[in-house]
This record gives sequence, structure tokens and C-alpha cells, in this order.
Amino acid sequence: MAVTAKKIQHKESKFEHLLQEQVKNEFTASQQYIAVAVWFDDNDLPRLASHFYKQALEERNHGMMIVQYLMDNSIKPQIPAIEQVRNDFSETRELIALALEQEREVTREIETLAKTAREEGDYLGEQFMQWFLKEQVEEVSSMSTLLNVVDRSKGNLFDVENFLARESVGDEGTDPTAPKAAGGTL
Repeated sequence: MAVTAKKIQHKESKFEHLLQEQVKNEFTASQQYIAVAVWFDDNDLPRLASHFYKQALEERNHGMMIVQYLMDNSIKPQIPAIEQVRNDFSETRELIALALEQEREVTREIETLAKTAREEGDYLGEQFMQWFLKEQVEEVSSMSTLLNVVDRSKGNLFDVENFLARESVGDEGTDPTAPKAAGGTL
């Protein structure tokens, strides 16, 4: 007797739809951080530029982690166009405040994803989101710290540069518990 497998029609859940949207959000965040890094680079602030170039790669990697999760669960990833990013800035505090608000927004998005997975009874999805929740606590904390340092520097950006050189804010190294990124992390 031959055994044949039936093709099961997959209906996209709200969680899966939100994951697809989060890929776009992560890629947009990456591009925004590149714009911030370029502004700092163009204004001869190499430590701030380096910090945000690294942040851009981290956001890209987060998007690719979601892409890998989708593929691992037989869900076809959709690679989206991104939103327009801001390129015009006038002062350092403005850029760091933008970065902090961006991280707070991503936190809200990740919380919504985790909540939706739980509501839909998607235990694998809920477990996947746990790492991102932990990551967002770190991201908001590091941007809050950086904004505090900028405020305390009272315009002396060399103090901020020295702080970043000394403290390596947001650079805790590779997390062995991080989800695998499609194509590998950069």
C-alpha cells in the first residue's frame, strides 16, 4: 500500500502576519541607524558613528532571525520594502532621542507579537519571542544610558566619545541563546 502525504492548506495566523510586518520594522530600524551613523561619521564623531553602524547590523540580524524562524516553520517569508528614514538632524541629542524612541516602539511591537502568539496558543511563537523581549530591555536601557550621557555632557561630545570608548555601551558580545539568523549574523 502506497502512502501519500496530503498537502495541508496553511492559513496565516495573526501572529505570522505580525512577524512578516516585524521583518519590515527591523529592516527599517537598521536603515534608520545607518542614517544616524552616517550623520555622526560626517560630523567627525567616530565612536558614535561606530556605535550606530553596529546597531544597524544588529537590527538587520534581528530581521534575519525572524526570516529564519518563518522558513523553519514552513512559512514563506516576504522581504518587504522599508519605510522612509529620517536623514536631517541638527544636534546629537535629537539623534539619540530618536534612537531611544525607536527602541521603545520596537519593544511595543515585540510585546504585541508575544501577546498575540500567546492568545493564539502558538507556544513555539511565544517561546521564540522571549529572546526578543529580553533583547529589548537591553536596547532601551543602553539608549537611555546614552541619552543621559549626552545630556550630562552639556554639549561636549568628546565626553560622549570617551564614554563610548571606555564603556562599550550595548556591546555585550555574542549571545549564544540568540535565534539563528538566515544567512548568518553579520
